[in-house]
Amino acid sequence: MADPASYRPAAGTIPVEPGVYRFRDDKAKVLYVGKAKSLRSRLSSYFQDTHNLHPRTRQLVTTAASVDWTVVATEVEALQLEYSWIKEFDPRFNVKYRDDKSYPWLAVTLHEEYPRLQVMRGPKKKGVRYFGPYSHAWAIRETLDLLLRVFPARTCSAGVFKRAGQVGRPCLLGYIGKCSAPCVGRVSAEQHRETVDDFCDFMAGSSTRFVRRLEQQMQEAAAGLDYERAARLRDDVGAMKKALEKQTVVFADGTDADVIGIAEDQLEAALQVFHVRGGRIRGQHGYVVDKVEDVTTGELVGQFLAQVYGEDEDEYQLGQAAAADVPREVLVPALPPDAQPIERWLKQLRGTNVSVRVPQRGDKKALMETVERNAKQAFALHKTKRASDLTARSMALAEIQEALQLDEAPLRIECFDVSNLQGTSVVASMVVFEDGLARKSEYRRFSVKHVTGQDDVASMHEVISRRFSRYLEESAPEVDGRPKKFAYPPNLVVVDGGPPQVAAAQRAMDELGIVDVALCGLAKRLEEVWLPGQDDPVIMPRTSEGLYLLQRVRDEAHRFAIAFHRQKRSKAMTASAVDGIAGLGEARRKALLRHFGSLKRLRTASVEEVMEVPGVGRLTAEAVVAALASDAPAAAFNPATGEVVS
Repeated sequence: MADPASYRPAAGTIPVEPGVYRFRDDKAKVLYVGKAKSLRSRLSSYFQDTHNLHPRTRQLVTTAASVDWTVVATEVEALQLEYSWIKEFDPRFNVKYRDDKSYPWLAVTLHEEYPRLQVMRGPKKKGVRYFGPYSHAWAIRETLDLLLRVFPARTCSAGVFKRAGQVGRPCLLGYIGKCSAPCVGRVSAEQHRETVDDFCDFMAGSSTRFVRRLEQQMQEAAAGLDYERAARLRDDVGAMKKALEKQTVVFADGTDADVIGIAEDQLEAALQVFHVRGGRIRGQHGYVVDKVEDVTTGELVGQFLAQVYGEDEDEYQLGQAAAADVPREVLVPALPPDAQPIERWLKQLRGTNVSVRVPQRGDKKALMETVERNAKQAFALHKTKRASDLTARSMALAEIQEALQLDEAPLRIECFDVSNLQGTSVVASMVVFEDGLARKSEYRRFSVKHVTGQDDVASMHEVISRRFSRYLEESAPEVDGRPKKFAYPPNLVVVDGGPPQVAAAQRAMDELGIVDVALCGLAKRLEEVWLPGQDDPVIMPRTSEGLYLLQRVRDEAHRFAIAFHRQKRSKAMTASAVDGIAGLGEARRKALLRHFGSLKRLRTASVEEVMEVPGVGRLTAEAVVAALASDAPAAAFNPATGEVVS
């Protein structure tokens, strides 16, 4: 572990101009690439007391052995150089975006003499124009089948194209009019490229122009009594319109935009992009990113724009028509810190102004919410797939074993969390994961009995004591034949919290003589893993499967505790509302609530409806209705005191 002071640049040597910097390790491998409006201001922030740095930044500066930089003229140049270096060096501490699945694209191989239209997956290639992505390959083939009669471009492979030229006979598509057959010289390379360019323009959003042109040609043919050609053009127009109908219209004004939605947690983020061209959704794309550094939503957006549209810049520099891939608007959930340089850079790629903004109202705001819902669903699906991956689970358990220095992999993990509101309705949860998967039949809930007020540390001590006391009792030979809820000990106990909660749990286990169960705590804010008696936390890598599993276990315990706390609080509020009513004991109170289902419905009931409950007479029913009527306006839960007030 290096001392940042050992490679800190001398005072006054760092320039104040914009530029790009690189942190390197002792083998000169690039660890991180960043850009700055002022290199001196940005780099100085790294070389301070390491205890004041974020854990991920601390890990970066203590892993690095040197730092260098390159001065540029503008922030736009810094943005371009940063993207180039990230692509070249693939630094481990930079955020990396990857497709959440292999989407099919409609690709046009513009770099070939006779461009080909085809379905393509995987990373983008230079010299290829892409449209989409589509959800399914059959959707591309349906679209192509409709449009080939209007734009009869080549779709065959290189081998088929070459063989047709050798035998002097086109394939079936050439005979039925869905290919102009450049393989046998029916059209020249220039004429074929014009057809391909028209196809690209149509797919990029210039659909209305082509429909109008065909309709005009159809009318001219009909006026000239060339009805056969007019019928052919009519069918072409119908094919175009049918292809357009398959794309959802979201804006009537022909909006040209990319809409980006994000769902994230401390470790990962999922991004969804809807590509809107000519007011229609032409494609949808998803990405997943591991957060290997501490970034805000705005910074995620900025890095995403630089990396995604940076691929278009490669085409732009090669002289290809990539400008159509950069829309007029980019709608984002949060503005990046360097929004203006990004807009200027995108303007260079497109050739006209590009706006990066957060939609505030109207149809664009509604579409943004739809994209964000898709991002949340994709994020949940990604987590589910990752959790169900046997290899990932095995790796996670091995990483936890190594990080916590355990004798064996923690095949059974129990996690505890305490939940309360201002010290009232204090509850705790215990969730169980076996082999990296949740075992919900083993979940347990605790009502904290011996702690008053908001004392999470004392509550954690009580819960751990009760759990392992039951374990010691139930580990004795079974005599009554009943299933035992706490008979199995965990390999690892995880508590939600930092050193105080860990110390309380360890004290409870020591008091009971539990010495063969490992213990750790996971603090929410910085995702630090704390061990008993340690002054410093264990920092697991942000991309670690082990840390991901611990986070899932902790989050599940928190969810389970919150659900129990809300249920208990709701019962307390209901019971308080009907307490003290003359003639209404415990049995009748339960019967009332069971009959009406909720306190809200009971409040609106008449005397006759209350009398329908078995055992409730008129006098009692009148007392219930009168009490709830007088209490209705003010019977509410006061979060400041934790009580039901009237």
